[in-house]
Amino acid sequence: MASGAGIFFDGMTSTRHDVAVEAAPDALRVRSADGTLLAEWPYAELRAGSAPGGVLRLIRNGNPVLARLEVRDPELIAAIDHLADTLDQSGRTERRNRKKVVAWSFAATVSLVLVAIFGVPALVERLAPLIPMSVEHRLGLAVEAQVRAMLDTGDRGGQPFECGLADAEKPGRAALDKIISLLEGTAGLPIPLKVVAVRRTEANAIALPGGHIYVFQGLIAKAETADELAGVIAHEIGHVAHRDGTRSVLQAAGLSFLFGMLLGDFTGGGLVVIAAKTVVESAYAREVEAGADLYGVHLVSKAGGDGRALGSMLERIAGTIEPGIKILLDHPQTQQRIAAINAAAGPPQGKALLEPAEWAALKRICG
Repeated sequence: MASGAGIFFDGMTSTRHDVAVEAAPDALRVRSADGTLLAEWPYAELRAGSAPGGVLRLIRNGNPVLARLEVRDPELIAAIDHLADTLDQSGRTERRNRKKVVAWSFAATVSLVLVAIFGVPALVERLAPLIPMSVEHRLGLAVEAQVRAMLDTGDRGGQPFECGLADAEKPGRAALDKIISLLEGTAGLPIPLKVVAVRRTEANAIALPGGHIYVFQGLIAKAETADELAGVIAHEIGHVAHRDGTRSVLQAAGLSFLFGMLLGDFTGGGLVVIAAKTVVESAYAREVEAGADLYGVHLVSKAGGDGRALGSMLERIAGTIEPGIKILLDHPQTQQRIAAINAAAGPPQGKALLEPAEWAALKRICG
């Protein structure tokens, strides 16, 4: 227990009392020269009054008598300050509170990171299947408009972005429609597909939320059979059936986009642009791609085509990966995928999905 001299004013007279001050663990005690207890103040009720430098002037909160105590002994002042958090003459409490704020801020930041890494994907995984197809369809329309703007660079020699519109290209469009009709009828999806061929040189295809699928001109050029092209398209239909595009968009854009979907707002805050970039630039996880592979294999086989054709197509384009080719980027090793595809595929049906003339027309769908 620290102790020292002080000056005490009882608040009832102007008499100045030289007193002994005891900084006991439970309370501050003031005694007269003969040891009489003049005051006992709990530390929680102390506050500091205005005083010159080197002087600690203490007042008791809620005391009906305007008593005050003045202490000049530095060691005693330090002891009282240590026991009375309400004073904080040394700034100790402020520094302690600052540390608490920093610690809580750090904890909040870590919590947000953990929520972003683990919480949002887990929440999206549970909520995505519950999103009505009508809502996903509207999301797909908004994302498709942004994706088209991103992919349509305008450098096509005056030709339109979408293939199959010119008279000479319409037979190719009809052949593509035949493949889509076979696959869509076999899949029995709860949402209609909208598949378009576009003038992009990459050997790629992408599936957007809501059943939109883009087939790139470069992919058609690389395919040697209708079944190979059908295998890639069926792979993308697998993403549509599993709603992988919607999950990917929600995970990338966050919960605000999810709530926007539920409210019917797909444009606020530019989130739809983030969604479009996610679909175009990012790759799915390996297990997601493996699921789309197996779906595509079974779909082509059920439609009467060769389920192994997807593996043949992957093997051909594996050595020509260009930026943005999602069907191979960050996926399992190609040979492992091909082995899994061949193991899942049944024997060839013996007949291609298109007649030779139809396949030749489809190869010319982009002129």
